[in-house]
Amino acid sequence: MDTALHANDLSDVVEADRNHVWHHLTQHKPHETIDPRIIVEGKGMRVWDAKGKEHLDGVSGGLWTVNVGYGRESIANAIRDQLMTLNFFSNTLGSVPAARFAERLIEKMPGMSRVYYANSGSEANEKAFKMVRQIAHTRYGGRKNKILYRDRDYHGTTITALSAGGQEERSAHYGPYTPGFIPVPHCLEYRSQFGDVGDYGVRAALEIEKVILREGPDTVGAICLEPMTAGGGVITPPEGYWETVQEICTKYDVLIHLDEVVCGLGRTGAWFGYQQWGIKPDLVTMAKGVASGYAAIACLVTTEDVFNMFKEDPSDKLSYFRDISTFGGCTAGPAAALENMRIIEDEGLLDNTCLMGDRLMANLQGLKEKHRVIGDVRGKGLFAGAELVADRTTKEPAEEPKVLAVIADCMAQGVIIGGTNRALPGFNNTLCLSPALIATADDIDQITDAVDGALTRVFG
Repeated sequence: MDTALHANDLSDVVEADRNHVWHHLTQHKPHETIDPRIIVEGKGMRVWDAKGKEHLDGVSGGLWTVNVGYGRESIANAIRDQLMTLNFFSNTLGSVPAARFAERLIEKMPGMSRVYYANSGSEANEKAFKMVRQIAHTRYGGRKNKILYRDRDYHGTTITALSAGGQEERSAHYGPYTPGFIPVPHCLEYRSQFGDVGDYGVRAALEIEKVILREGPDTVGAICLEPMTAGGGVITPPEGYWETVQEICTKYDVLIHLDEVVCGLGRTGAWFGYQQWGIKPDLVTMAKGVASGYAAIACLVTTEDVFNMFKEDPSDKLSYFRDISTFGGCTAGPAAALENMRIIEDEGLLDNTCLMGDRLMANLQGLKEKHRVIGDVRGKGLFAGAELVADRTTKEPAEEPKVLAVIADCMAQGVIIGGTNRALPGFNNTLCLSPALIATADDIDQITDAVDGALTRVFG
């Protein structure tokens, strides 16, 4: 009997994974009896697992990341060529790809001017928090140090990023948290705090002003918000919200820090989500789609006004931004990001995202008409969510096990979708869809057809 492993037999890899890999966001007890799933290969919109099963990826690598799809040889070549020239040097000095990508990035962000490199969204947000705190000390005697964050938003996995996160299940058990982070209410109109009102967006924004006045405007340095809330339920900002937020922050001299880790680099159909609503930020962070997951890279982008605050007094040895990111000096990230940006431009992927996003939303609206379990459909571009409810009248959330069953059913059909995961107690009930920006009409239809079948089987 031939017991040797063959090229297509990955049982040894499965066992190595089972015995030694600690997966993210995963309860591992089931892996004692059920094989962990191994993704082996990806091409375009599709990935194949260790058993050879093909899946259509409706969540861009599981985390809104692979914006230009799998198997991009030109990005791989750009990385290889750069690594053979120079793989790394501390970003205390410059590099060719870092300078070139910074220039190209700023071209897409009118009003912004400086790029600070890091290696993850969490780290980029930490850099922004540190800048706000340092400005508080150098300009305001340490008082204007508080940072506001919004209920349901998420800004990363470090202790301080969790301190600024509005998802209770993500931060549970990890306290005590970094002080000085103050919550403001969410802006999800479907679950309005004010009942059925015609000016919900303005009212939700004015709640931020109430918090600033309660805390004291002279103590609040910045507010950190997602342009669209992602893992907290795929929340599109209601009409009037962002305009009012901008007015409030200008009035009280509060810096606007926008977390574009999910929305950035085309996800909503614009280069950045904030550009859909005309916001003028002071700090913008980004990661996932910057290089579509081909290399680790994150950026914190600021205005020239923010940058100038850190060079006003060169005689003060503590006046500049005394921060460093080891892997912010890797050259593979900006090399990949340059090619990633070229692909988005040359292939017209922003236009495709708008076109396919319209189709995705139309399909989801059709499913809402068919399935009463869908209470609300939300999204922008290829970034959409469907909130599942047990009762449309009361808006009681669907039971979480059933929501997970819908996701599992889609996986069994060969379509990968996501859902709010360990985020909000009692409200992990939104299906999340974020296919790559290269999606075709057939891809969109296959994704929503899978959801249709899963809802029928799980909810009847």
